[in-house]
Amino acid sequence: MIGKQKSYNDLFFDLFVFIFGIVILIITAYPLYFIIIASFSDSIAVNSGKVWLLPSNITFEGYIKVFQDERIWRGYRNTILYTISGTFISLLFTLPAAYSLSRKDLPGRKIIMMYFIFTMFFSGGLIPTYLTVRQFGLANTFWVLIIPFSVSAYNLIIARTFFSSTIPVELFEAATIDGCGNTRFFVLIVLPLSKAIIAVIGLYYAVGQWNQFFLSLIYVRKESLVPLQMVLRNLLLQNQLISGVYNEEDQRIGEIMRYSFIIVSTVPIMFFYPLIQKYFTKGVMIGSIKG
Repeated sequence: MIGKQKSYNDLFFDLFVFIFGIVILIITAYPLYFIIIASFSDSIAVNSGKVWLLPSNITFEGYIKVFQDERIWRGYRNTILYTISGTFISLLFTLPAAYSLSRKDLPGRKIIMMYFIFTMFFSGGLIPTYLTVRQFGLANTFWVLIIPFSVSAYNLIIARTFFSSTIPVELFEAATIDGCGNTRFFVLIVLPLSKAIIAVIGLYYAVGQWNQFFLSLIYVRKESLVPLQMVLRNLLLQNQLISGVYNEEDQRIGEIMRYSFIIVSTVPIMFFYPLIQKYFTKGVMIGSIKG
């Protein structure tokens, strides 16, 4: 059977959507593309406006200086540790809580859920939070960026919606008949069936940890605990130079390093995303449509 040919209005609409999508793609992707070509270009050419489509006076000096800076390697190490441990602990707290709240036989689950939702709109404020964190002895420690802010109410709601719409009650009843308890059912049955939402929530938490700088700005003072994004912030906003000598050559190197550092700090998370893209799309659609 030959499909029905599209009308002129449909063709015009498809053409409009295609052109509109290309424009949005260019607007979204060009800033990243500019940073890439600027990282390979001489800072004088970048500042004079000669770099806008192709790199000019190609140089790798910025990347060489970036990888020679000890602060960057230390920031990389800290950020990787924060991301891995923070994502694991966040999932460890979020997934069991979300599954428990998705169970209709949990006493007072609506009241508990209201407490979680309440935190999305109201908080104790920065100063009371800082005093609380310091009173628990977490300030200026490795755990301050992981434990106090490990659970996101938004991610909890997404995971709860996924569990309530995907894990049937009959499956739990069948497992109970076979002698399976709640913990065993969650670990052996629910988690293997929830790869999509685990990938989505894990990506959200991992990206948040990787880009985290505000919490470290407030709670971390030790240079040995500073994450990568704080090093990037200091370089971009405070104009910190490599040698500490403020001359034209160091200023030029600092300009090159800014773009190179942005690329170096962004590449790992960009390579990680395609690995879980299929789970990400599936999990987001389930969490948004059903509920």
